[in-house]
Amino acid sequence: MRPFFQVDVFATRAGVGNPLAVVFDAADLSGEQMQAIAAWTNLAETTFVLPPTTSEADYRVRIFTTQKEIAFAGHPSIGTAHAVLAAGFARPRAGALLQECQAGLLPVRILTQEDRQTLSVRVPRSRIVRYAGSEDDLLQNILAATPAGVTAPAVVEGGRRWWLAELADENAVRTFRPDRNAIRELAQTTQSLGLCIFARCPEVEYDMVVRAFPLGVGIDEDPASGAANAAIAGFLDEANALGDLGNRYVVSQGREIGRDATLELQIDAQHEVWVGGESQTLIYGDIAW
Repeated sequence: MRPFFQVDVFATRAGVGNPLAVVFDAADLSGEQMQAIAAWTNLAETTFVLPPTTSEADYRVRIFTTQKEIAFAGHPSIGTAHAVLAAGFARPRAGALLQECQAGLLPVRILTQEDRQTLSVRVPRSRIVRYAGSEDDLLQNILAATPAGVTAPAVVEGGRRWWLAELADENAVRTFRPDRNAIRELAQTTQSLGLCIFARCPEVEYDMVVRAFPLGVGIDEDPASGAANAAIAGFLDEANALGDLGNRYVVSQGREIGRDATLELQIDAQHEVWVGGESQTLIYGDIAW
């Protein structure tokens, strides 16, 4: 029997975020067994907590989709850190944890205010590969009926590749009707996860609305993607297009598929991107595998 958590990530209350399964005591599991468990949970990602291989780190995590292991993802990192703290597996040092994963050693900051705990992970920085050009017919067709925003669409790379497109306003994002077959083809032909659209949202309780369609890995729409949001933040910073967003802003994601996730983004003085939010423990028990 192994301790097992199911966590709702980027959720200010139960049921509005992105679910994650976390399995502890995983040192004796093979990669094949981990992959089988991840396929069985049938969640976007399942993580496995192991002792670190370096004294600098507080724990090590392996991250699996239902199909393969990945080096890093945002919501699994935040959710695993939440579970590590809840299980007492590691104690914070100077208000932070240090996560070891295939992407390296990544700090996770902990902020506690009254009964609210927010965790933020420093995300491997993405870079602009290129802006969309006349040769990108698929992307142009996907976005043909949508009003464009401030920045031109671009593809970015940060370990995982995304197409990013800013739309004119919140309504354009909320009412966007994705051509999933075309986005899947775009992902396949450009070796990317798919398309992420966003818009700035002045005069509401959040600063940006985001929708992500990672059809390259078989997910129709992501309810809350830390990595995609970090890619947007890095893109806007590199393009000098943050504008009134400044170096801290709040994102709304997931309402179009029945969720209501809240993500907090920060670009620090070194131009590193941090993504964070609250998490909720919804299931805690043991898994027999």
